Amino acid sequence: MSFETLLNSLSPQVIGSLKRAIELGKWPDGRVLTDVQRRRCGEAVSAWEQRNLPPESRTGFVPPKESPCAPQPTDERKLTWV
Repeated sequence: MSFETLLNSLSPQVIGSLKRAIELGKWPDGRVLTDVQRRRCGEAVSAWEQRNLPPESRTGFVPPKESPCAPQPTDERKLTWV
């Protein structure tokens, strides 16, 4: 089975199960995920979300800020090197 075929066959419920397995580090039956399994599950979840969800619903989405983190300085001072 190709990766594309796999992605087309995944449902939102399966994606939810994969995300939970990644978070907990184990499968629903209690077996521990290997590093390779965790990475592959992450790739599948990311690719599926990219295809099926709007950006604001994807894992890891951070909305853009409306203003900068720190206020802009109102008084600019000239820097003098000694």
